Amino acid sequence: MATVTLVIGDNRWPVACRDGEEARLEQLGAMIDQRWGDAQRASGNTGTLQALLLAALMLADDLADAKASARAPGETDALAAIAGRLESLASSLEKSAASA
Repeated sequence: MATVTLVIGDNRWPVACRDGEEARLEQLGAMIDQRWGDAQRASGNTGTLQALLLAALMLADDLADAKASARAPGETDALAAIAGRLESLASSLEKSAASA
């Protein structure tokens, strides 16, 4: 078990992780640190935990936006139409096999 110390703002956070995951954890910590200034200002300097919560919410918002834009407009409808057509074909094949 490895330990990485993340530096977020003026705070140091020791975090345990599996061996080999140190670089990824440092990368994730750097993403939080990039949001730290905005989060601290948005929290009105009410405290570290509130700022961390806001930084996490900012990153979650980015993730939600990325997931939403990952699918092209209309892609969900097209996939549903294809799935419906496949189900219809499977049903027809099952009926043909049963009557043969």
